[in-house]
Amino acid sequence: MQVDAVVLDIDGVLVDVADSYRRAILESVERVCGKTIDRSAIQSFKNAGGFNNDWELTNAAALYVLARREGLDMDVETFTDRIAAGGGGIDAAKAVARDLPSVAQARVRDQWDTDRLRETFQALYLGEELYRELEGGAPPLSTPGYIHDEPTLIEPATVADLTDRFDVGVLTGRPAAEAEIALERVGLDVPEDRRFTMDDWEEGKPHPRALVTLAERFDADRVAFAGDTLDDVRTARNADDEDDSRVYYGVGVLTGGLTGDDGRRAYTEVGVDAVVEDVNELVELLS
Repeated sequence: MQVDAVVLDIDGVLVDVADSYRRAILESVERVCGKTIDRSAIQSFKNAGGFNNDWELTNAAALYVLARREGLDMDVETFTDRIAAGGGGIDAAKAVARDLPSVAQARVRDQWDTDRLRETFQALYLGEELYRELEGGAPPLSTPGYIHDEPTLIEPATVADLTDRFDVGVLTGRPAAEAEIALERVGLDVPEDRRFTMDDWEEGKPHPRALVTLAERFDADRVAFAGDTLDDVRTARNADDEDDSRVYYGVGVLTGGLTGDDGRRAYTEVGVDAVVEDVNELVELLS
């Protein structure tokens, strides 16, 4: 695969977030709603699309738990399939929850405290010290912070190889400050004008604007975008459709929620160009 530039997602590509972001999703819903979803259900929400922002995924998971409590007769796979059919994201989740009678919908709305969910999530993920620094004020609970439990997935030799041979950018759903922490951890120095984070664009993946903008800044003809979700691949496909002057490749990585043969099949169904076991295989894939 011949390219001029490589764009990398962070979560599930550069660092493992199974015991950080994903753990924070489950425990935030449990603490606020008294019950949570199964860990495997997180991937069902991810596959539905529109949930690259884990705060919104947390909100959607909480909405499901509360709607079930009020009588929604739907398992999580059906719920997320309906979300996907509705275009993905939190608005589609709310539309599915409207299957409930109006009185039950009102009870769900009264219990669905998205501000508390976000505060709880950030306290669990960041820990007390970083929460005070990044969020301002005291956290609602005191923990060491799951952000410190993120093993690196990219090897130093891979960082050196990719940055030596290609222009390298980052496209992530993380807030900018949390993206910086992860990049420092893996030793990847990416200038701010070659990053897009949650703070830099409203649309989110799979909207192509950020990827196309990075390609323009690189003045690249051929760009590979490596990510761990179906929306990452869809982002590359959408960029390729929108920008006739360049070629965009979507590379699926099997170190996030999508793994094994099932992961490969899921990537193939949305038009992936290549699937790698981990980000380090990009060294051999790209030329």
